[in-house]
Amino acid sequence: MAKISQVDLTDLNRSLEERTPQEILAWAVSVFEDRVAIMSAMQKAGSVVCQMASAAGLKLKVLFVDTGVHFQETLDTRDRMISDYGLEVITLHPEQTMQQQIEEHGILYLTPDGQSTCCDLRKTQPLMNAADDYDALISSLRRADGGRRANVPIVSVDTNTQTLKINALANFSDREFDEYILREKVIVNPLHEQGFATIGCNRCTTPVLPDEEKRAGRWRHLGPWAMYCGINPTDVDRGGAKSIDLPSELVDKVLNRTDDFMI
Repeated sequence: MAKISQVDLTDLNRSLEERTPQEILAWAVSVFEDRVAIMSAMQKAGSVVCQMASAAGLKLKVLFVDTGVHFQETLDTRDRMISDYGLEVITLHPEQTMQQQIEEHGILYLTPDGQSTCCDLRKTQPLMNAADDYDALISSLRRADGGRRANVPIVSVDTNTQTLKINALANFSDREFDEYILREKVIVNPLHEQGFATIGCNRCTTPVLPDEEKRAGRWRHLGPWAMYCGINPTDVDRGGAKSIDLPSELVDKVLNRTDDFMI
């Protein structure tokens, strides 16, 4: 095993800046083979990544965390991804149903600390349970999302899942994003057309007004400080040096120390 840090990824990220999302996805498959998967919450950006993978014929699995309290529209979108795009979607579940969790812990999402615990139990932990099967996970964060995501790198170290996160859409502008969805007729969660800028659990997600920022509808009842669930390392300031352990030969491949794939 060898350590790889965010600093080690500097040259790689620089070389990927001019690449299209499709090229980044192809690079990910070439380097990580069957040890990479897409993460999707069945929101618009995740749907774009899924469509791109399908259109390119990339055999990428899709990890979807079913928190047990999703909107039906979100579950229907997942099912369309399977039927229309031919994707293998692996649905992950928390250990407890929402009712079981309430009986043991109470209604957690009514306070900021409780919200953090609830998201950890229902979103992060199911992903963590699957993370050992992968060395890299493809996310759909974009710099155009603003906030803590404004400077997201294309490849980042996630010390939580001990994987590399590949943000294939990081440099995709709002214009490019919208044009792609229209041109390729990407399957989109219908809740987006009902005023939901972002979509999470039905307990904690509301539509947003036209003059509000995109994430204003997440945990609205808790105030503006509660805008992220913590499943993405970019959204949480954990501090400290960021490094993870990966097989030495894979680190060489990621950092282009072999001739298997030239950027």
